[in-house]
Amino acid sequence: MVESGNHDSMNKQVQEIAADCHQLPQRFIHKEDKEYNAGASSPAEIPVIDVSLLTSSPLELHKLKSAVTTWGCFQAINHGIESSFLEKVREIGKLFFQLPAEEKKKYLREEDDVEGYGNDMVLSDDQVLDWTDRLYLTVLPKDQRKIQFWPQKPTNFREVLDEYISNIELIYEVVLKALARSLNLEEDCFLNQFGTTATKSARFNYYPPCPWPEKVLGVKPHADSSAITVLLQDKEVEGLQLLKDDQWVGVPIVPDALTINVGDQIEIVSNGIFKSPVHRVLVNSKKDRMTLAVFCPVLSDQVIGPVDSLITDETPRLYKNVTYSLDFFFKIYQQGGRPIDACKI
Repeated sequence: MVESGNHDSMNKQVQEIAADCHQLPQRFIHKEDKEYNAGASSPAEIPVIDVSLLTSSPLELHKLKSAVTTWGCFQAINHGIESSFLEKVREIGKLFFQLPAEEKKKYLREEDDVEGYGNDMVLSDDQVLDWTDRLYLTVLPKDQRKIQFWPQKPTNFREVLDEYISNIELIYEVVLKALARSLNLEEDCFLNQFGTTATKSARFNYYPPCPWPEKVLGVKPHADSSAITVLLQDKEVEGLQLLKDDQWVGVPIVPDALTINVGDQIEIVSNGIFKSPVHRVLVNSKKDRMTLAVFCPVLSDQVIGPVDSLITDETPRLYKNVTYSLDFFFKIYQQGGRPIDACKI
């Protein structure tokens, strides 16, 4: 674990570096030949799914299946969370990142843990760092919350996040049941695979402006380890891109929608029918950007594998039964690999 270093940039959060950035620290520069041009990708027509219709409309269920098999991602509308409340959720995140550095550092994560406030966990000397600061919190089950990392400022932070998570939990159940039904499976089939006690976590992501946006990435290319990830996008600034047919395409902002993508866990249990999309985040030269991702569930010690009835002579088993642990995921991810490839037969 290479967390320390003589580099001044190693001990500062990205927000502090960005505030006085005359020269880009080497640790953040991506060495690829092609530079990232934020304008290069046209926004994609990501499928829009009406969550309120998933229990009653066979057409909406078919649209969901199509979205997740081709894109691995959809824009969820009519999900039951008021626009004014989404605004509150964004506000608590913005206010936290606007606090003085000393106040934020009260919630600094420990060296070998992701939970709390900070930037990348550094696992090797040659690891390229993401241009982002994060606040990462275990949110469910409630008895696993490390409340010392939950900010006391803004004063309504805990109350607003708690209510938001209750809403996301309902959406998670509706979506997982719908995904199972779309494959003609028992509706609790996927939920049962992950168990009721699997942890869920929330991550506020703050991307400061960078004068050299073509040299850095807010988040390097990866696929999520979760079953599903529910993203509340920035209201104004885009940055999320998906890899589709070997091309990077921009994910547009749809007012009041939640951007939901499936993760590796669902790709495994669906025996590869649902695709966990590779995505990355660009940064803006002028504007900061803040998002909130909720990972449902986070990697657990539960063994998961393809659902038996999805394995046939025509569709043989593609994945082993695996325990998708955090260490396993991060080790491969930080080396630029895809952890799910190690699960294939």
